[in-house]
Amino acid sequence: VKFDLLLLSRSFQRGSDELNMYSSSPSSMTANGSDSKKQRLDESPPSRVLHIRKLPNEVTETEVIALGLPFGKVTNILMLKGKNQAFLELGTEEAAITMVNYYTAVTPQVRNTPVFIQYSNHKELKTDSALNQRAQAVLQAVSAVQDGSSPSSDQGVLELAPPPSPVLRIIIDNMFYPVTLDVLQQIFSKFGTVMKIITFTKNNQFQALLQFSDPVNAQQAKLSLDGQNIYNSCCTLRIDFSKLVNLNVKYNNDKSRDYTRPDLPTGDGESTNKDHSLLGAISPLSAAAAAAAAAGRVALSGSGVSGVLLASNLNEERVKILYNKKDSALIQLSDGNQAQLAMSHLNGQKVFGKVMRVTLSKHQTVALPREGLDDQLLTKDFSGSPLHRFKKPGSKNFQNIFPPSATLHLSNIRDGVGEDDLRRLFSNSGGTVKAFKFFQDRKMALIQMSSVEEAIQALIDLHNYDMGGNHHLKVSFSKSTI
Repeated sequence: VKFDLLLLSRSFQRGSDELNMYSSSPSSMTANGSDSKKQRLDESPPSRVLHIRKLPNEVTETEVIALGLPFGKVTNILMLKGKNQAFLELGTEEAAITMVNYYTAVTPQVRNTPVFIQYSNHKELKTDSALNQRAQAVLQAVSAVQDGSSPSSDQGVLELAPPPSPVLRIIIDNMFYPVTLDVLQQIFSKFGTVMKIITFTKNNQFQALLQFSDPVNAQQAKLSLDGQNIYNSCCTLRIDFSKLVNLNVKYNNDKSRDYTRPDLPTGDGESTNKDHSLLGAISPLSAAAAAAAAAGRVALSGSGVSGVLLASNLNEERVKILYNKKDSALIQLSDGNQAQLAMSHLNGQKVFGKVMRVTLSKHQTVALPREGLDDQLLTKDFSGSPLHRFKKPGSKNFQNIFPPSATLHLSNIRDGVGEDDLRRLFSNSGGTVKAFKFFQDRKMALIQMSSVEEAIQALIDLHNYDMGGNHHLKVSFSKSTI
């Protein structure tokens, strides 16, 4: 995969210095053999330093950095050219965990070659700045784009021109699958606050104008995403700066959106947006694909992707599932796509006071106990449970699966139940209600808690709550705010 980030390195003279690392532990340096010697991910504790192996010859620093860019700030890099390896240090352990989880489900590739990524035994990279000068120069140039500053010229680093506009013009080539406005928003919001989007067709090509809150975010998105495919071998992003510096959006619908003005009318015509489930695999290195998968708009390839998740670091007093590991649970979803979606939404969320870790399990199924065998009620079959919000295949509701947020969507509200009743009910779950809004038919409402953690707790406590008269309250996360 060719990244425009390669432009950053064109002014640097290619050197053949062998890069060395000090304080290298033998185990981290010898995990480079055949696949059978590959250290299993679950045996290495999480670290913000990642060990990348089996890199193709002549790989550049920018290609390795680009692996980590979608997940957070890259703070250090060490290339081991002779060994076809590299070490990549991210700004936070959280970013590294998210990156490893994503590439556990989708094999990362560099120049169409599969590479292996795992946690390093190092907690930070200690590099000799003299020997590692070229890599540091590339990193400084990339960091300058991320931070919005200019790299210092005294080290011979490429000067980056200030971004001309916060508005990007996006053209999508080879558009064999539909790309929606929501997918674009999810893709580009990885790089900053997306304020407005206008989509249109010109010269028989799907195009969009997208405005960030800051020109630096637009520059970073262009550097990272230009030339990448949203889906495998198609829907290629061509990105340039627009001559416009501000977009005038009149309607909030499937063609245009002003995220700063939720009060705008939808305009004439009915919604044309449809949820398209794609059978193809997504491009493994695509930041766009990572974001789109998290948005639930792109189906991951089903081959080899388990439908079973391992949730760990749970509160032992509240959850006791695995017999010999009381803070962990195996959860089987109906397929690998749903497992990937749940992982991307839930990893790192705080539940019962602890930050939950969610990754794909090596198990393909969760086995139910044999009849007559006492497993201390640790295993339960939920296939017929009334708790499912999204159980009808192909339902429009699948478009409304969103990550945890402070605002909850309530539905199936019984006649006669008022705002005060619902505020009292959700306050009793231990949270503070900040705002409330009924929909016109008063069968649905939005309720905003004071934090995401409070909203998660309220959803756990009150989804399927019996309101009497065979009315069970449905609670889900909303993408809206009140």
